[in-house]
Amino acid sequence: MRILGIETSCDETSAAVVQETGDAAKPWTIRSNVIASQVPIHREWGGVVPELASRQHIRDICGVVERALDEAATSLGDLGAIAVTQGPGLVGSLLIGVSFAKAMAAASGLPLVAVHHLAGHIESLVLQNGEMPLPAVVLVVSGGHTSLYLVEQPGRYRLLSRTRDDAAGEAYDKVAKLLGLGYPGGPVIDRLAQRGDDRAVQLPTTRLTHADRNAPELKGDLDFSFSGLKTAVLRYVRSHPPSGGGSGFSPREIADVAASFQRIVVTVLIERLFDAARRYEAKSVGIAGGVSANSRLRAELQARGAARELPTFLPSLQLSTDNAAMIAAAGLRQFRAGVTAPLDINADASLRL
Repeated sequence: MRILGIETSCDETSAAVVQETGDAAKPWTIRSNVIASQVPIHREWGGVVPELASRQHIRDICGVVERALDEAATSLGDLGAIAVTQGPGLVGSLLIGVSFAKAMAAASGLPLVAVHHLAGHIESLVLQNGEMPLPAVVLVVSGGHTSLYLVEQPGRYRLLSRTRDDAAGEAYDKVAKLLGLGYPGGPVIDRLAQRGDDRAVQLPTTRLTHADRNAPELKGDLDFSFSGLKTAVLRYVRSHPPSGGGSGFSPREIADVAASFQRIVVTVLIERLFDAARRYEAKSVGIAGGVSANSRLRAELQARGAARELPTFLPSLQLSTDNAAMIAAAGLRQFRAGVTAPLDINADASLRL
């Protein structure tokens, strides 16, 4: 069976065709995965502008879907279902994808599958590597999300913790803005950090020990917090005059701040992930989402996993960022479990997993 996936939760318009393989160990293969990025549009604003994102999705979605079908050598008659991101995300952006998928499903008579965006990120690990040994603990980390999930059965995701304030990717973008590095901040900080001294700047880390009153069902000690780290970088930048009396930091100073910041973020993410793996006796761990493309995070995950003899899973760089192939994979998981959606579904910007 082939399924068409559509993803428009933020600033990427994406469509993909994913096909079942018949192999239980590696159940899906990608026939096409087309992504139209809006980064050049939003870069001059220093971040995603929701209204501009929605308008660009309207311009791009027809062409993106047509190209995905063409590259997969697939017609509507070859599809078994259509999957679309219902939420969470920017409501205007979500509405474009949901409306398009509903219209396409109604016109073609194909079943519609509504997918949670984070389920797509988790299933990107399976799409890339095959089924994970269960139970597994997965860290989903991006510009909008930093959460730990326990996967005890295929397609069942239990929230263990999440960030109390900034997501890790959001902290990267804000620190990059403080240093005048532009948007998006994650890739440029990662690149500069490789040339810097990660012990040059003393920055704090956060260890939470109590439950959040907004989520009393979670114990809270596995939660994340990055707002204090971001503020510490701001204070450092303001209190340390650039060397040489110039108007800005030298490239070496910027690299040192980037490396010191990245060391703290990666250490916190890895420690929480493996703390959760030990607590829940996980047989594997994975990291998904845009920040999973970070070179230091990928290296430290693999090193820590090897040291503990615990299998580790990562998506490819293309599957790390928002894409429709992961939505199609999660859609196939739901469809085979007998879960479809009515044609009157609506976008849900705060959809819970």
